[in-house]
Amino acid sequence: MSKPTPISGFPEWSPPQRMIEQYVLDRIRNTFELYGFAPLETRAVEPLDQLLRKGETSKEVYLIRRLQADADGAAGDDSLGLHFDLTVPFARYVLENAGKLQFPFRRYQIQKVWRGERPQEGRYREFLQADIDIVDRDTLAAHHEAEMPLVIGDALRSLPIPPVRIQVNNRKICEGFYRGIGLTDAEAALRAVDKLDKIGPAKVAELLAQTSGASEAQAKAVLALAEISAPDASFADAVRALGVTDPLLDEGIEELVRVMETAAAHSPGLCVADLRIARGLDYYTGTVYETQLRGYERYGSICSGGRYDNLASSGSVRFPGVGISIGVTRLLGLLFGTGGLSVSREVPTCVLVAVTSEEQRPVSNRVADVLRRRGVPTEVSPSAAKFGKQIRYAERRGIPYVWFPGVDGAADEVKDIRSGEQAPTTADTWTAPPADLKPLVS
Repeated sequence: MSKPTPISGFPEWSPPQRMIEQYVLDRIRNTFELYGFAPLETRAVEPLDQLLRKGETSKEVYLIRRLQADADGAAGDDSLGLHFDLTVPFARYVLENAGKLQFPFRRYQIQKVWRGERPQEGRYREFLQADIDIVDRDTLAAHHEAEMPLVIGDALRSLPIPPVRIQVNNRKICEGFYRGIGLTDAEAALRAVDKLDKIGPAKVAELLAQTSGASEAQAKAVLALAEISAPDASFADAVRALGVTDPLLDEGIEELVRVMETAAAHSPGLCVADLRIARGLDYYTGTVYETQLRGYERYGSICSGGRYDNLASSGSVRFPGVGISIGVTRLLGLLFGTGGLSVSREVPTCVLVAVTSEEQRPVSNRVADVLRRRGVPTEVSPSAAKFGKQIRYAERRGIPYVWFPGVDGAADEVKDIRSGEQAPTTADTWTAPPADLKPLVS
């Protein structure tokens, strides 16, 4: 067998990193459930034509080949691909199960996805996402768009990470404004503005002229709108000051004002109205979100999403929704790369029960059983070596306590190997301090 080598873009976390990831997922899951979102898991594969509905290209989708070398293999498998996000599979699930769901349907989904991207720092080909969506039948109340940042703000605030800032915009503002200045291809203009941070205003102006037929004056107006940013609802005055009028523009301003006012009442400073946020995908129709991790802004958004009205429909019935997704692997990868997260020990074990002799191992096993039943993570020493070696084994693994079973009628004793303190105790009464019971993430 040849020497194994890592595959770029497919991260494998070490045990300490995996413990941090599980801690993060538990906190996120807990917040989602506090807001009434129910768990869902969908299959890993979808038909290729469904995966391409959001404007992705086939090169970004990992296709499934059931029997690559067998010409007689099931041809239908060739049209299946691994999902690259969780929204498209969710939309399909809603359509298939609409008759069984209670609307508005609130679900969270934490799963891996696969995307054929060029791997780089913070971008992977296999990664974990944590999504929430709210979907309704025919119409979805706009107040749900104001709820999304509150959930994400609480979820990320529960983690030992730098503070975040959620940038929000409304596609109706952009599309209504473009219509008001005479641009007919709003989608092309949105895709151009979405590249503003990457290529700068001058290149975006050129792109607007090439793709949406914008004149110099129209491109200047589009860029003026994109420059508007405010930590509160005052963005509305700045938009109106540009002198453009359109009913869709007014509707978008009203909806974004509601989002900003709701966020300010719940978490002052969490959201900023940033009208350059476009989310270039065609499927967004209302509020859009991107989230910056303070100190890591150059890596882009760690959490994004928006309102969609047309992703899921069946005949004359539509299922509009709003959703947002945390890039869990992206977030952790950035923080692991800078040492921004650590865990207090490399194993879950709180207590190592020493073994006096192999004949006495059943005694140590019984002690461990009692401690585990009481919720204390415990393992038994792998050998009956001298106690000094068993203590060093615990030290190397970061286990804070060593338990010495009593022999010949003597009491059991437990030792804090960090301080050296040792005292008599019993397995059915001893309790570890909360800070030692489980590894602490910081």
